[in-house]
Amino acid sequence: MTIKEQAYGPQEEAVFLDTIRRWTAQELKPRVKEYDHADRYPTEIVEQMKEMGLFGATISQEYGGLGLPARLYAQVVMEISSVWMAITGIFNSHLMLALAVEKFGTPAQKDLWLPKFASGEVRGGLALTEPDAGTDLQSIRMTARRDGDDYVINGTKTWISNGIEGSAVALLVKTDPKAEPRYKGMSLFIAPKQTGFTVSRKLEKLGYKCIDSGELVFQDYRLSKEHLIGGVEGQGFFQATGGLELGRINVAARGVGLAEGALRLASDYAQVRKTFGKPICEHQAIQLKLGEMVTRARAARLLTLDAAEAFDRGERCDMEAGMAKFFASEAALENSTEAMRIHGGYGYSKEFDIERFYRDSPLTCIGEGTNEMQRMIIARQWIKRHSIA
Repeated sequence: MTIKEQAYGPQEEAVFLDTIRRWTAQELKPRVKEYDHADRYPTEIVEQMKEMGLFGATISQEYGGLGLPARLYAQVVMEISSVWMAITGIFNSHLMLALAVEKFGTPAQKDLWLPKFASGEVRGGLALTEPDAGTDLQSIRMTARRDGDDYVINGTKTWISNGIEGSAVALLVKTDPKAEPRYKGMSLFIAPKQTGFTVSRKLEKLGYKCIDSGELVFQDYRLSKEHLIGGVEGQGFFQATGGLELGRINVAARGVGLAEGALRLASDYAQVRKTFGKPICEHQAIQLKLGEMVTRARAARLLTLDAAEAFDRGERCDMEAGMAKFFASEAALENSTEAMRIHGGYGYSKEFDIERFYRDSPLTCIGEGTNEMQRMIIARQWIKRHSIA
């Protein structure tokens, strides 16, 4: 099943989403329990995603990508996440690497790497987080020391998606550890797996199974200067954070998918499960839960599409992306919890899909910036846009 669309009007968008919908029903839904319970990397599914072009979803068509607008990309993520959220991380983390190169790379870097990213020949992600540096990226300790035309890199990255199964990462380092302010001493490299780059361990998780999360160790890892994104030192902090708006729209879309998927599972179950002689959907207590779940899911979808449309217009949308990510992720968590309660004892069983939604949804409240941080971003941007000074 291959998607090859050159333009994305309403008709093309509908065809595209129908293709995704059929794929999730035919290929994902029957197999998700098998993969999730075994926490096994879905190699066969990844190959299908390569054939469909999902690893080039947001990469420009001139480099072999699909060139999807953010609005359509968000809907793709929603559809897939409503069945199996975890696998969206396999191509989203990869697309953040591609975005850094396409947005900030030199012409030579774009010509070399983007076609390989778009085809899925080279897959990877962002290597930003360290054991003592997550939200505060300026606290990273990994260093890159200049040695002639090369850089020698030492340090550790952790919680890196696609770090084990992938073949390259966008690697954030300090080329000038003494720089003040600290962000001026940070640089971003395209780092393929080679001598000096090892995976020390796979990190086990509550949910978000099957996608590999690894700890990466770099010991006297040598890269030529051609791997420095943009070719200029000191730009890494802005390059690494330059895709946060799209990244937060993606996480919001995952939240929408989870919220809508949990709602679907709950409403289906409530119509077949009977107590006191009637389906539980006819009991007021269940109706109150379903009413709130429907509203949360719909509001989350509209907020996410609003942020995506602002992104597509080229507008600054950190507030809109922050609102979407905050609300949709909380909707995912609340709907998954309520859906489990509607299922009663069966909701706690691995035989039912809702337990996976319950395990997967908390991640959306943490990924791409915690929801505590999102609220601060929203408030600061609101005041800035509505200053009375």
